Amino acid sequence: MSESSKRTPTRRTAILLATGVAVFAFALDQGTKLWVEATMEIGQQIDVLPPVLYWRYHLNPGAAFSMGTDYTWVFTIIQATVLCLGVFYARRLGGSWLWALGLGGLIGGVAGNLTDRLFRAPSLVAGQFEQFGQGHVVDMIAVPHFAIFNVADSFIVCSIIGLCLMMLFGLNVDGTREKKPAKRTAAEGEDT
Repeated sequence: MSESSKRTPTRRTAILLATGVAVFAFALDQGTKLWVEATMEIGQQIDVLPPVLYWRYHLNPGAAFSMGTDYTWVFTIIQATVLCLGVFYARRLGGSWLWALGLGGLIGGVAGNLTDRLFRAPSLVAGQFEQFGQGHVVDMIAVPHFAIFNVADSFIVCSIIGLCLMMLFGLNVDGTREKKPAKRTAAEGEDT
């Protein structure tokens, strides 16, 4: 058995890793949101590491920086689509633990925010669907001069950056690497 095959996870291991990361991201996100809702009032701020980090309870009907607040349903559709694509690609995982981490983080983060869109007010009020898919996302992580965000947002952004870097450097979802085309010499060009 070669050294590289010992370090490369099997397809099954990669899928289990992606699933584990997704479940962890989702549980951490929903857990922090439940904690914030149970212990804080909307708009309340708690110093964590002043002046660089605070907990601030905020409900966001839009996207980052509260953009698109009148189009919450559009974000619900986008998140549902991204979740389906993430699951589709996770099923195609080969032996890449990097892709497993990236897809798992993306799936878990998107599932966390999509849960808010579907099951928080004003989407769900007193157990009744009022404005389906228009729930407000619970945000709580505040840093100076930036948007207030949550754990799911962190997983989504970090995963997207990682996935883009893997594509940029030619690492495919199945664990293979893109091969660079061989350089043609001047003599080869004349023969054709």
